[in-house]
This record gives sequence, C-alpha cells and structure tokens, in this order.
Amino acid sequence: MECLLRCMQDQETGVTVRNVKIFMNKIPSVFTGSDVINWMSRNLDCDDANDALHLAHLLATHGYIFPIDDHVLTVKNDNTFYRFQTPCLWTSACMEPDETDYAVYLCKRTMQNKQRLELANFEAENLAKLQKSLARKWELIYLQAEAQAKVDKKRDKLDRQILDSQERAFWDVHRPAPGCVNATEVDIKKTCRTLKQVKTFNKVRSSFFISWLSLSLSLSSLSLSLPLPHKHYVFRHYVEHLRRLLDRRRIKISKSAESYMSYYELYKEFDAFVTSLDPSNPWLSDSTELWEQETTLKEIPHRQVNRWSFSIHELLKDSAGREHFMQFLEKEFSAENLKFWEACQQVKKVPLSLVEETVRGIYNEFLAPGAIDPVNVDSHVADIVKQRIEQKIDRYCLDVAEEHIYKLMKNDSYNRYARSDMYKELMTRAKKKVCGDE
Repeated sequence: MECLLRCMQDQETGVTVRNVKIFMNKIPSVFTGSDVINWMSRNLDCDDANDALHLAHLLATHGYIFPIDDHVLTVKNDNTFYRFQTPCLWTSACMEPDETDYAVYLCKRTMQNKQRLELANFEAENLAKLQKSLARKWELIYLQAEAQAKVDKKRDKLDRQILDSQERAFWDVHRPAPGCVNATEVDIKKTCRTLKQVKTFNKVRSSFFISWLSLSLSLSSLSLSLPLPHKHYVFRHYVEHLRRLLDRRRIKISKSAESYMSYYELYKEFDAFVTSLDPSNPWLSDSTELWEQETTLKEIPHRQVNRWSFSIHELLKDSAGREHFMQFLEKEFSAENLKFWEACQQVKKVPLSLVEETVRGIYNEFLAPGAIDPVNVDSHVADIVKQRIEQKIDRYCLDVAEEHIYKLMKNDSYNRYARSDMYKELMTRAKKKVCGDE
C-alpha cells in the first residue's frame, strides 16, 4: 500500500493535488475521489472501476487517504475532496496511541472555536468516558491540550487546516466512529515484520542463484567492452561480499540464548530427566504408568492440563486435550472445525489406494456446496481446493483449507477456550486432586 501511495504522490505522474476555492473559502491540497479512480484505472490496468474503487477504499480504511469533512473513511467515485495522510501518521510508522493521547486530542478540540472542529456525538461520549476513567490526571491532560492549542494558533491558517484534518483522520483510524471498520485490530507493524521475515527467508534461500545469475548476465553483457583487469575486479569484489555474508550472524547469540532459556524454563517441569515425576520416569523405571495416566480423560493430572495453555499445538497433540477442546467447541457450535482438521490429519496416514476416496469424502462433508457439516472458509480458499481436486487428487489437496481452519482455531477458538470457565474448572479440579494427594 505504501509503495502504491508513493506512486500516487509523485509530482509528475501521481494524482493531481490542487488548491480549490469555493465561494470565499480556500481548500488547500485536495483531490477528488474520481481523480483517484481514474489514476488507478490508468496506471494499474484496472479494467473494472469497482476494482479500483475497492483498492481506494482499502487505502482509506487504513488511513492513507481520507475525506476532508467526514469521519467515515471510504472513497466515493465523485467530486468529494480527499487528502493524503502525512507519512509520520501512517499506521506502520507510529505506535498505537493510548487513551491519554486521545483525551488530549479531544480536549484540544473543545478549546478551538471552529465549526469544523466541533466534536461529533460519539467523540463527545468518548470524552465524557475518558474524563471519568482519567479523572486523577485530567488536570495534566488539560494543560497538555492547552499548550498544543497555543502552538496550533501560531501556525499559518492553511497549514493549520491541513494538520487538523490529518490529525482527525489519524484518530478516525485508531478510534473509528461506531459502525466503521477498525483497521488497527491487527497490529500492522507486526504484520510488516512477519512479511519481512518471509521475504528474508525467500531471499536467503535463493540469494546465491539470483546473485550468480545477475552477475553472469552483467558480465556477459559487458564482456565485449570491459578489459580483463576490470572483470577480475568485479569477481574479486563479489567474492569479498560473499565472505562478509558468511562471517555475519543472522541472529544475535544473546537473542538465541534468551529464547532457549525461556523455552527451557517453560518446559523443564515436563522433562522427566530434569524433574522427578510421580509416577516415575518411564525411561528409567520401565513402567508405562505415567503415559497410561496421561492418555486417559478420567484422571487428567494438573501438569498435563497446564500444558494445554502453552499453545494450541500442545492442546491438539494431546488426545485428552483434543477431546476436551471438542466438548468446548460443541458448546460453541463450531466443532466442525476440529473435526475437519482431524480428518485432514488422517488423510496423511491412509494408504495411497484410499487417498482419493478419503479426500472426496472430506470435501463432500465439509467444503462442497450443500455440505453436511460446512466449515468456515472464504470463497477464495474453497475455489483453490475445488480446482486442486478437479485437477488431481493427492494427500495435499486440502492443505490450504486445513491451514485456514487451523489459524482460525488458533486465533479465535483457542483463545476463548483458554479463558473459558470450562477450562478453568478443569484446572481447579486438577489442582484440588494434586493437593488431596499431597
């Protein structure tokens, strides 16, 4: 999005930004919604205006462009005026603001006797709530707002008008009006870091091939014009670059040690070679009593129940944990997600002769139109699975849907399960049993 925005802000080839005069009022640095749609249709090969409108709406939802006189961040294909957000207020460039910052902003708005700066109804309600919750430091908040208002008054009128609208758009993203989409529910900076990690991994995996390919192409194109000493210099420089890459550590040792230590502290209770267990360590006593106890749902030890809270991976790899999680999902009317995930796990274990029959059965039960027990996947994932099944059925046809459902359970169902009364009651019973045994 940010790369696209930089192209849109280019002075020569970007969207035309101009000052508009309406009656006696001058509106600085604006463009219309139709200007944005026309630019996207012309530069992004968007044959359908709806596609360009959808992309523009995404830019507005994340606060990169905004209407100058509306709290609803959307783009219309008409003559409504919009502005670009300043880069320092992009969601990927600033920290998540706290309630104190929001209170200072709203309080400052009440001090400025401008019709365009009057608080909306939802903002007035938020200000009243903040006055109650932040009553102890409201005097400090008022002083900060007063100081900011004095600084704003010293600015040029047009600059102040632009800055006020950009600040309002920033808070419309982070504290949206009722009924509007909250684009900051997912941490955009964390998402950017994740994408950078994926890109870095792909670059490392293919860096040698790409580097040698680019080098060979450049040398072949210059072989007729460059003398031999220059070729030697290019190769020598490239070899030195590769040596520097070999000497450089990708991860700091301190960070690696910290990760290992935190992992050890978390799992040392479950390491039978480090912590004495009752029943005894199966590898030392040749007794399988410990394993048999942990595989039964009737008497689940506290240490086993506690381990389920580490991650969904720990919960699902334990048969007793899966059964208890299934009971919770049945109450939540979403047990089909876990059933589908378990069925996908079984596909990887069935004989090759039964793969096609098993995959078709799972698809008809969970993913096909009119399925008996449909799972919650979007149309894009469903289309990918359908195409793979129509082309060639193998063990991995359902992987995209399986990954989608796993992430859904991890981000939604598992978090609710870990906070549920059902899990807390099981943990309490397990603790009481431990105390009773002692």
